[in-house]
Amino acid sequence: MSKITNLLERIDGAVWGPVMVTALIGTGIFLMFRLHFLPWRNLGYALRSVFGKDSHKKNGSGDITPFAALMTTLAATIGTGNIAGVATAMVMGGPGALVWMWISAMVGLATKYTECTLAVRFRERDQNGEMCGGPMYTIKNGFRCKKLGMVLAALFAVFTVLASFGIGDLTQANSISSAIYGTFHIPTWITGLVITILAFVVLVGGIQSISKVSSILVPAMAVLYMMAGFACIFSRIQNVPAGLAQIFHMAFTARAAAGGVGGTIVVTMMNAMRAGCSRGVFSNEAGLGSAAITSAAATTDYPARQGYISMTGAFFDTIVVCTVTGLSIAASGVLGTKGPDGHVLNGVELTMQAFQSVLGPMGAWIVAISLTLFAFSTIIGWEYMGEVALKFLVKNPSASYVYRVLFAFMSLIGSTVEMQLVWTLSDITNALMAIPNLISLLALSGVAVKETVIYQKKVVVPEREARRVRRKQKCVQNT
Repeated sequence: MSKITNLLERIDGAVWGPVMVTALIGTGIFLMFRLHFLPWRNLGYALRSVFGKDSHKKNGSGDITPFAALMTTLAATIGTGNIAGVATAMVMGGPGALVWMWISAMVGLATKYTECTLAVRFRERDQNGEMCGGPMYTIKNGFRCKKLGMVLAALFAVFTVLASFGIGDLTQANSISSAIYGTFHIPTWITGLVITILAFVVLVGGIQSISKVSSILVPAMAVLYMMAGFACIFSRIQNVPAGLAQIFHMAFTARAAAGGVGGTIVVTMMNAMRAGCSRGVFSNEAGLGSAAITSAAATTDYPARQGYISMTGAFFDTIVVCTVTGLSIAASGVLGTKGPDGHVLNGVELTMQAFQSVLGPMGAWIVAISLTLFAFSTIIGWEYMGEVALKFLVKNPSASYVYRVLFAFMSLIGSTVEMQLVWTLSDITNALMAIPNLISLLALSGVAVKETVIYQKKVVVPEREARRVRRKQKCVQNT
């Protein structure tokens, strides 16, 4: 078993190594140039669209509202990476890793916009009348070479199904049970049983049930975590300027030391870049294609409209939530702290220590509860993605119901067993999803550009002009 574990760890290091990270970031840069930087230029428009009334309406074809689609996407992406992943990045790459997480997210806006726009453009309805889309349908319907398209589409679907059980279910349930046991000393099998029952209740209703729960759960859990995070940051506000200076300094310094009252770590700029970019991509999933699966179910009249709404997921996930975690750790001065076993605190333990240093035992409870909510939302979000991928591979409608029951049951297994091997396998399948997806993004980028130009001329520019007219009228009325 140790030989298999070592082999898988080497494969994991290779697929999530510099080549994959460079491919993900490089594709984002290429798409940003092809789109004439519109994902950046229209970021304000995209954010207004998310919070506007239209995002809650069903305008056009689809199954769920644009807002519900975004919340379901965020349910799958906002998870342990936002709490434990940020801490891990800052230990591996120092505080400067946070800057590279921001950079990966800003570049990832173009990637996520493109994959979601294409998903809506090439989606189709299944035999039950439900909308299905994502990279597998984009590749199948968009590639001129149908044989190559079917091979790449099938590979993506297979990797997605495997990843849904791994990174989307087993590992998330394990994170929940471990956090609950470590904080409240509740046996893992009890936690696993509760997760399984709750997951089954939500999943049995399909995308309608998942989207309704996500629309309530995601905003609530984000507000809870961010309020606690802001409390940590503002209670140590005197440390924030120095913390920010250290973050930017270590992001671009060849070799530097960082830490606080707890201890010190020494890292290089390459450590910061590698850890920040890889953890950033892992957190917001830009380029992996997962968000496109949920976006394809949204009701919309233009593919680009949902593309803009969906791309804000990378912004909320990394620029907002991950930043709260990173600044809480930087301001608290616990980076480099050693635990009772003599090892440097890492992952969720470091984040708990940061919150606990300010809020006391309540800080650790809030992190544990937030991690539980984040991970549970990831479970239900990833189930839908895996189910759509399974539908692509297996046309029998009953397979979806079997998958839902099996997916819920796997949460119990994930809660009660050691998961190191599964974590490694999950990382590998998660990364392998990116390969066919990135190929499709590069090959079909011209289609995304055309959709963007059409939407820019017919919707964005007219709406912008209408806002200018309204502002002028208000100015005249006020004078």
